Amino acid sequence: MTPSPLRIGILGASRIAENAMIKPATATGHRLVAVAARSPERARAYAAQHGIERVVGSYAELISDPEVDVVYNALPNSLHGPWNLAAVQAGKHVLTEKPFSSNAVEARAVAEAARVSGVTLLEGFHYLFHPVNRRLLDVVRSGTVGAVTRVETVLRMPKPSENDPRWELALAGGSLMDLGCYGLHASRMLSDVCGGAPVVTGTRHEEYASGVDSWFDIELEYPGGARASVVTTMLDEKYHFTFRVFGTNGDVLVHNFLQPDVDDRVSVTVDGRTSIEHLGTKSSYTCQLEAFADHLSGVSALPIGPGDAVANMTMIDEAYMHSGLGVRPTTIL
Repeated sequence: MTPSPLRIGILGASRIAENAMIKPATATGHRLVAVAARSPERARAYAAQHGIERVVGSYAELISDPEVDVVYNALPNSLHGPWNLAAVQAGKHVLTEKPFSSNAVEARAVAEAARVSGVTLLEGFHYLFHPVNRRLLDVVRSGTVGAVTRVETVLRMPKPSENDPRWELALAGGSLMDLGCYGLHASRMLSDVCGGAPVVTGTRHEEYASGVDSWFDIELEYPGGARASVVTTMLDEKYHFTFRVFGTNGDVLVHNFLQPDVDDRVSVTVDGRTSIEHLGTKSSYTCQLEAFADHLSGVSALPIGPGDAVANMTMIDEAYMHSGLGVRPTTIL
């Protein structure tokens, strides 16, 4: 029997939601039943533009709506934790934009609430669901490139506008929150072949506004001796997202691990010989929504869950503390 389409409610009439949820839901046959935004006028225009069935008057109304099965949280970073918490307490499944929350304290509260409610809660690390990144993990875990010696992620993007929430400390902004969370997560996904989870050993950053980083670099070390680096900036001229793992026999490179729909190459070099694979330009967000729906219908398990989100937020906090900037403040609704 074909599973029923998910009935999705969107928190926030945001730009990210178009690529991360609206297009994937349309492509996979799921329903966009409601949207809520701070401005009712903006919500109505957004719903009309994107074919969302109706507008509700508030975030609270959306998460209590009986016709909403899944809440997609596309609000600014500072509102991820509080509204994820409210949604799971209302018994809704949640797919939230990263980062999961403003800090690890918020993350632990949300994860515990999801456990108590028995709902599915997924942080949107969409890259993990695309074949290019699964291929990298398979190559490394198979031993093809030998024992891991170094992991490198580089995440660069053009400068957001001056009024962008990513420049505001109160909205949990910063390059580490927006980009570095991916690099830390990707590095952590190799813990199983590196003797355990990495720890932060060094940080460098530039402060753009009070407490908010425009670029943030992190050095990590795994228990097995391998090292990792996460390089991020929100001040570049173009987008650049690479994920590379070096081993004793070679290396594997995903040329665009966050946008494989733009570049689906994976390069594997062993003993000096490089092969290039093209693994498909389907959106990683579509892959993520397919996996989320399959999990809810009982077809397959998700590779990550709330515990992973807590671990990643903990590492983000550790990097901020190491840098001297301090963790992002908790948001009280």
